[in-house]
Amino acid sequence: MKDFKDNSRERSDKEVLGRLLKYALEYKGQFLFIIFLMLIGIGIQLLPALLIGHTIDILDSETLTYGQKVTNIIWLGGAFLGAMLLGNFTNFYQMYLLQKVGQKTVVTLRNDVFQHIESLSIGQINQVPVGKLVTRVTNDTNTISEMYTSVLVNLVRNILYMFGILIVLLFLNATITLYIILIIPVVILAAILFRKFSRNAYRRVRASLSEVNAFLSENLSGMKITQIFNQQDKKRREFKIYSKKQEILVFGIFRPIIYALSMVGAVVVLYVGYQQVILGVLTAGMLYSFFYYVRDFFEPIQELAEQFNVMQSAFAAAEKVFDVLDTKPDIEDAPDAIELDHFSGQIEFKDVWFYYIQDEWVLKGINFKVNPGDTVAFVGATGSGKTTILSLIVRNYEIQKGQILIDGIDIRKIKRSSLRRFIGQMLQDVFLFTGTIAENITLRDESITQEEIVSASNYVGANTFIDRLPETYNHIVLERGNNFSSGQRQLISFARAIVYKPSLMILDEATANIDSETEELIQESLEKMMNISTMLIVAHRLSTIQHSDKILVMQKGEIKEQGSHQELLKQKGLYYNLYQLQYDENEMTA
Repeated sequence: MKDFKDNSRERSDKEVLGRLLKYALEYKGQFLFIIFLMLIGIGIQLLPALLIGHTIDILDSETLTYGQKVTNIIWLGGAFLGAMLLGNFTNFYQMYLLQKVGQKTVVTLRNDVFQHIESLSIGQINQVPVGKLVTRVTNDTNTISEMYTSVLVNLVRNILYMFGILIVLLFLNATITLYIILIIPVVILAAILFRKFSRNAYRRVRASLSEVNAFLSENLSGMKITQIFNQQDKKRREFKIYSKKQEILVFGIFRPIIYALSMVGAVVVLYVGYQQVILGVLTAGMLYSFFYYVRDFFEPIQELAEQFNVMQSAFAAAEKVFDVLDTKPDIEDAPDAIELDHFSGQIEFKDVWFYYIQDEWVLKGINFKVNPGDTVAFVGATGSGKTTILSLIVRNYEIQKGQILIDGIDIRKIKRSSLRRFIGQMLQDVFLFTGTIAENITLRDESITQEEIVSASNYVGANTFIDRLPETYNHIVLERGNNFSSGQRQLISFARAIVYKPSLMILDEATANIDSETEELIQESLEKMMNISTMLIVAHRLSTIQHSDKILVMQKGEIKEQGSHQELLKQKGLYYNLYQLQYDENEMTA
């Protein structure tokens, strides 16, 4: 059984970036327009230094009259103001489009991840803590979102801006520019080293964040147990350990190095430039422009430190997301899988063998047949394979040997969605979603009418408590149904199963944790269901299954006995012993 760990590997930056850019290709037109706006913004951003330099030269000019100086400065001031207004508008519109397109791209990625998780088998999902799955869908995709909206385009912008500055510098004075270019190899070396070490650090951060979320998810859900056993201090210490794993060295080395190099560049400009001003090769205004451009040349490089941080974090997050997307589902529909248009309720197991862990067989050569309309019960000790049989019928897992037939068709040749459409399930551990009672019964299927909801609730007896609620079917259900009793949650679950009009009803310990009054309601509903659909029941309480058409007694993954209640009692075997044990317990309780 494959899980995410099987696909976990270090991917090259090229591979990660290539896959991320594929999501952006859908919006390549918008991204190209953003880059066009960016080029306009870069051109405008290069103007102020030149305009200020010219202003200084005009003021310093001995050939221009006072009036000419004022006129030229007014024109330059107007040009400067116009450039600033156009630049601000361009930058605003560029950022607006970038955020919009970036968010759309991430929504697509997030939907792909969630949809892929839904396609995985129950076995695969059970192997991964819920907190890690939440991290993949939310935290990791949010980190990737920052790369789309604040890094990629800005990275291109900074590179283009630096090239633009170099071109202007060469145009102003090639000699000084060559001195500045000599510093660039040192900058590139620092960037390469920073990139290498930061990537490994962020891989550790993303892994640690997943552990923290998994710890929180588990311990918040189990807070009641923590408080009952006074384990709060221990859990706080454990959380502190997990949190400390996220602590990494602040990425404060790269920026100071670049800052020091920028100071070297500034000194070179001032020293060489001052000499050229004295020689008359360079004007004072152009020296100011040169100094301004050199300062601006190193600022984008310093920003690269922050952008590297976000990008490396995004790449580390993307690796985790791709681990999920690269995990192939254990169970997939065959290319020629068919849609069922009806399900009579006939089920047959032919020499079925199954294991969760290789060679540790949970089921060994299971053979039985269920006819349409029959009620068949499974009894036996915990771990004998009862629940596993029910899970195989709905294809939560794939068998290793044998055949399971539905209406004579191999279950592997039927589309899972088609198969499950005809099956209703009631489990011991009822899961209710946040929302209204009606939404939990219909699972927000708008095709189900209010009349059908009420009818299903009346059928199973859930109306006995729903009608007493102030908002009846619009009453709010809290997370996991914590504002209802176990019996009430079970009745809502039963109504949910009934409203979909199943051809096969599966009950797995559905009456294990409920009170006697609720059990009587469910028992009455079960007797009704026995007349309209096939039913499979797993129950420890033998009183629940005495009227079944057939009872299968399981032990260590094998069917040891089968027959009706009376037939099995006459055999005086395993079932007889179970019945006597429960009868004695009931007598003692009474």
